[in-house]
Amino acid sequence: MKGSWKVGKFAGIGVYIHPTFLILVVWLLFVYWSIGHNLATVVSGLVFTAALFVCVVLHEFGHALTARHYGIGTRSITLLPIGGVSSLERIPEEPKQEFYVALMGPVVSLGIAAVLFGVLMLAGRPIALQQVLSTTSASFLARLMWANVILAVFNLLPAFPMDGGRIFRALLARYIGTPKATHIAAVTGHAIAVVFGLLGLYTNPFLLFIALFVWIGASQEVAMADMKSALAGVPVSQVTVTELELLAASETLGRAVELVLHGTQEDFPVIEGGRLVGVLTNKDLLQGLSKKGAAGLVSEAMRRNCPSIDASASLQTAMEQLQSSGCQVLPVLDQDRLVGLFRAENLAEFVLVQSALKTQDGQSKTEGPIRLEADQERRPRLSA
Repeated sequence: MKGSWKVGKFAGIGVYIHPTFLILVVWLLFVYWSIGHNLATVVSGLVFTAALFVCVVLHEFGHALTARHYGIGTRSITLLPIGGVSSLERIPEEPKQEFYVALMGPVVSLGIAAVLFGVLMLAGRPIALQQVLSTTSASFLARLMWANVILAVFNLLPAFPMDGGRIFRALLARYIGTPKATHIAAVTGHAIAVVFGLLGLYTNPFLLFIALFVWIGASQEVAMADMKSALAGVPVSQVTVTELELLAASETLGRAVELVLHGTQEDFPVIEGGRLVGVLTNKDLLQGLSKKGAAGLVSEAMRRNCPSIDASASLQTAMEQLQSSGCQVLPVLDQDRLVGLFRAENLAEFVLVQSALKTQDGQSKTEGPIRLEADQERRPRLSA
């Protein structure tokens, strides 16, 4: 997530802390100070919270490593005030895979609880559930054990974006398909969010924050499912900008500025020796100008790591490549010949247009998706 702070990298996956995590830290400082009115209680509470979030990271690695088993990478793991989020490169397409990827997080949490239970039993320490609410009589390990149990149970609630919502969808998808399953799981999530919201009004205000998180998560899943439905079976060639100016790697950034200011193009394929070697995006151009000036070379500012995509590939594949690569522009090839550019903005426009063309029965008024071409009347602007 943008603006997050990186705290480490494990198994090739970056772990980040979101700035909103500080809200939880401040809240805990207040709570533990209110309980003990001494520094020892505050430090003990923060150490317990740190240990719990180490368990949360392990929970998220349960998802990430299971996804890796199915050939799905994880871009990052981010800690939020209410838990962690694993940013997978894509959601598993097969319900069975999604089921196991979602399930392994709670399994890891329960596994941690089982290990702590064994340690406590060997030590002969009390592990009563009511002690989880105590900061004085309960042992550190006992509270951590019950916290992991609660973490697993909470995540098994059938509501997006919790693991239980994905497990619920995966089970339903085996019988009614993913689109319908997503909508049913989202409605369930919205209902649970309303319950949390009502409880928050009369009990713990923190539940209001959780309710908002669950509501937004369920809505995002529906939006993503609708987008995938709109993209199904549509080739990239239908949403490709084909009227392009090319830049040579040896040309100056000043030449790129001229093309931007006097044309309709913002992103440029870069050619060297008749071969595609990179892409110069609007953002790359601005950064290059700030560092090298107009005399800087295109080769010094262009992006070399943007993958290309075949014109016959599906829009869904293109969307996944945009997400996994971090690029907003993909060169489009037809039998290794450059035929155009696919831009994230074109994808968004396509979805909006297709939604506008839907009739009340959900069918398009046209026989097929319309083709989006570059708007020759619109003059692009440089933007940071």
